[in-house]
Amino acid sequence: MAGLAAAALLASPLLAGTAYAVPADGKQPKAPAPPAKMSAVGGARLGQPGVQVGQLAAGAPKLPGAAALTARSWIVSDAATGEVLAAKNPHWRLAPASTLKMLFADTVLPKFPKDEKRTVKPADLEGMGAGSSLVGIKENLSYSVHDLWLGVFLRSGNDAVHALSAMNGGTEATVAEMQKRAEELNATDTHVVTPDGYDAPGQVSSAYDLSLFARAGLKNADFREYCSTASAQFPGEPAKGGKRKTFGIQNTNRLLSGDYDIKPYPGIAGVKNGSTTNAGSTFTGVAERGGRKLLVTVMNPQKKEHNEAYREAARLLDWGFKAFGKVEPVGRLVGPKDEEDRAARGKRHADGSNALDPQMARQSADDSSGVWTTVGIAGGGLVLAGLVALGVLRRRSRAGGE
Repeated sequence: MAGLAAAALLASPLLAGTAYAVPADGKQPKAPAPPAKMSAVGGARLGQPGVQVGQLAAGAPKLPGAAALTARSWIVSDAATGEVLAAKNPHWRLAPASTLKMLFADTVLPKFPKDEKRTVKPADLEGMGAGSSLVGIKENLSYSVHDLWLGVFLRSGNDAVHALSAMNGGTEATVAEMQKRAEELNATDTHVVTPDGYDAPGQVSSAYDLSLFARAGLKNADFREYCSTASAQFPGEPAKGGKRKTFGIQNTNRLLSGDYDIKPYPGIAGVKNGSTTNAGSTFTGVAERGGRKLLVTVMNPQKKEHNEAYREAARLLDWGFKAFGKVEPVGRLVGPKDEEDRAARGKRHADGSNALDPQMARQSADDSSGVWTTVGIAGGGLVLAGLVALGVLRRRSRAGGE
């Protein structure tokens, strides 16, 4: 197991993913089509295949076309109220890659204080998929919970996920808890097989569900801190005299930390990216501008350009901020089951829709407004700090993702 944390992996973490054979004829398989009928959680239009966008008011910008938004599935919503401004196949059940770590964090993060320590045992790191993305954890060394969560969010470290899962009773118990949490959040498209999002048969989620996970996680101050951190120092091996060395880690969310071919997105404050062979690139991000808070999820862009998922997410955010208040919503991000049950017992809209009672929706937005303002301010400051600390971003492209 010592080889899993070799220096070469620290310098260039490998990409989580499973290799798939090319057909004998050398031709790529035909891209799958979305199901004709998908879940209608959040509104009937969200269960229909294709792009769904509401009526635009005068002065509202048009949604970017198919050439600019090539992802198989995407969704852009009001992070405070949950109103969905536009979406494409948002309930299509697809491989999530490391964006599933948002559900892992929402499930496990509240359980352990930041300063609790874990001496990582060899057994803690067993069961990771070949080529997993790693932060560089060493066996038989101690790490704080704070360190481990930085490894999860910044480097998408499957080794950090497995160490935290070991603290939580093991991988199997953690997966069961994640599935239960998904059900509590009304994330009906999600089936959890691994805690880290590594490709596994039957493991799926959706752009809709990933947005639910982000929205739930962002209610936690520690979650907001980790997902908005651009760079940090991570514990290394002991030096002479017993003092631990540290090494720098940078967030692989390129709308937060930037890259040689893309700048940080103004107002970005997280959340999580991912990429595997099966999933392609996936990304969920939250951004604030002028008091408006938007949440976007993009899954598997078909245009295979470097950082394409981030570019398409940025286009959706740009459109969403300009269209904010000028487009009729096509659905909503539902709340957890207990919240929806309370709403069901309250006053329903006269048309019988499944939207929240307006008073409850306003209350929900009011309750979250201070939280989201904090997210925006913290995210911007940490991006700047990360860029100053790192200096020049490394110029290298990746064969896959985190």
